[in-house]
Amino acid sequence: MDTIYADLSISMSEFKKNPAQVLRTAGERPVAVLNHNRPVFYMVTPRMFEALVEQMIDGDLAELIRHRLAQKDAAVEVDIDEI
Repeated sequence: MDTIYADLSISMSEFKKNPAQVLRTAGERPVAVLNHNRPVFYMVTPRMFEALVEQMIDGDLAELIRHRLAQKDAAVEVDIDEI
């Protein structure tokens, strides 16, 4: 059984009948679109997608910071006024 990461779900056949209505009904909540009771994709609004992308970018940046902090012994000290 697959985990469904949405409170709302709809079958593929029902979704294809009127996707705009599904979007209106869902509001800002994600919708899992199912085929044979298994999620095949999630419908999200542009605002929600942008938030997800921002969160991924933040996670990548946090990983880069952790990596660089682990290499502090190789850092070069600089004076900000000389840059």
